[in-house]
Amino acid sequence: MADNLDQQGNFDKQALIDNWQQVNHQIKEACTQAEEREAGSVSLLAVSKTKPAEMIAALAQQGQRDFGENYLQEAIEKITALQAQPDTNHIAWHYIGHIQRNKTRDIAEHFDWVQTVERDIIAKRLHSQRPDNLPPLNVLIQVNIDNEDSKSGCLPEELPELIVSIKDYERLQLRGLMIIPAQEDTDAFARTKQLFEQIQQAYPELKAWDTLSMGMSGDMANAIANGSTMVRVGTAIFGTRD
Repeated sequence: MADNLDQQGNFDKQALIDNWQQVNHQIKEACTQAEEREAGSVSLLAVSKTKPAEMIAALAQQGQRDFGENYLQEAIEKITALQAQPDTNHIAWHYIGHIQRNKTRDIAEHFDWVQTVERDIIAKRLHSQRPDNLPPLNVLIQVNIDNEDSKSGCLPEELPELIVSIKDYERLQLRGLMIIPAQEDTDAFARTKQLFEQIQQAYPELKAWDTLSMGMSGDMANAIANGSTMVRVGTAIFGTRD
């Protein structure tokens, strides 16, 4: 898909909205094809990294709520700019990049969700640095479902210990799991769904355990068929990245 931005930073607003509507249609179609899935049971996370605040605003004005960012400083600039606008202050911001210790304060102060928690030290810092005037930070644990050396995430066998730690942090709300599976691993979504349900049964005190973030542009339908509640889509909406 061609980039929606020209060299001057201008973009075709209608083409952007058309792309977004098409992705929403694909999600609805995937829910229809999957057994026992209602169209509203899967939310769209628009991955807006490297794209300007104006593109985010255009989609927010159409009703898109959730936006995902990987690069902290770039994200903070966009969050600050859009919070001042009455038609975009409903946005829920998701941090989906790797978390370094020295970045936890800014993440805790600016984001509504963090999808890439993989260690207790990071969770503990997010908890202690979350401002008292903000609601608890929604947290997903990133799982390295394929045990790939090149990927972030805790291993499935490390999950129970991490959950026991995080669930008692009052400034965090543990919501579920996130994965980025290997392309060749066709069973990853099903295994993650099973893991998600095992945790749900083992820890009934996790009242907000409701989110499985898995699936992107190329494997969205398969992820939804296997229980995803949130798909992360960037290029199919915004075009190729800078």
